[in-house]
Amino acid sequence: MEPKIQRSPYAAAVIKLLQGPVYADDKNTWRDILGWQSAIQEFFGKIGIELIITEQDGFARLVQPDAAEDEENPLPRLMKKQALNYEATLLAVMLREGLEEFDVRSEGNKYFLTQKEMKERIELFYKEQTNKSKLWRDLSKPITALLNIGILKLNREDTANKDNNQYEIKRIVKAFISNEKLEEIKQKLADYVHTIQQQ
Repeated sequence: MEPKIQRSPYAAAVIKLLQGPVYADDKNTWRDILGWQSAIQEFFGKIGIELIITEQDGFARLVQPDAAEDEENPLPRLMKKQALNYEATLLAVMLREGLEEFDVRSEGNKYFLTQKEMKERIELFYKEQTNKSKLWRDLSKPITALLNIGILKLNREDTANKDNNQYEIKRIVKAFISNEKLEEIKQKLADYVHTIQQQ
């Protein structure tokens, strides 16, 4: 009989990280990640994965760096890159900016918006459309896209009217859109809106 392999004391934290970002409100896992930080970093480092901990915003995530162009034996991708279309990127930028404003004016830690509030913000960037119901239906797609990658989390569901669904904007949005990227995209959006308004 083969000897039983001793399970690592940070095994649960490793598994949770492989499942997606871990937040500080998952108290047990967060404590293990901070307590075993060096060991977890070494564990993942051996397979080319980086552990990124953002204590200020209370989340940790795994990142697989791109292989260097001259690397002879690049590692296969474990983690898929998340590509967002224009609408989803636009919404993510607006949520990122909204989170910044929330942090300035509020003492709370969690930022919530309803689906209707998100749609009202994003529709300002669209040309006037007579079929508003179609526009609003189409704007549900970027919300779903951000749900799928963990930027949004459904907090309260209204089965009778989805526009009353309330979502938490997760702080991982800051990892997707840095301050520099935010300013760059905001400038592009401002130019885009100016162009539309001139038409």
